[in-house]
Amino acid sequence: MTKAELIAVMAAEADVTKAAAANALEAFTGAVGKELKKNGKLGLVGFGTFSVVKRKAREGRNPQTGKKIKIAAKKVVKFKAGKALADKVK
Repeated sequence: MTKAELIAVMAAEADVTKAAAANALEAFTGAVGKELKKNGKLGLVGFGTFSVVKRKAREGRNPQTGKKIKIAAKKVVKFKAGKALADKVK
């Protein structure tokens, strides 16, 4: 599903315009990003938990040449689905 398709579904389900749905989606993604940067964790009961985890520096390989390369440590976002969401996809 693309972002445009998601906006169309949100607009239809909530009975609002696509512009309002797009604004709501932008507000949601912005709020999630700010909260993860500030506290490192955001939980939505029934949906799941977003968290920031530190990935250690490691050694990898260039798939074209097979040469070893160093991959720097960085922070990444992790998502763990809640029980209600997990049950819906089963």
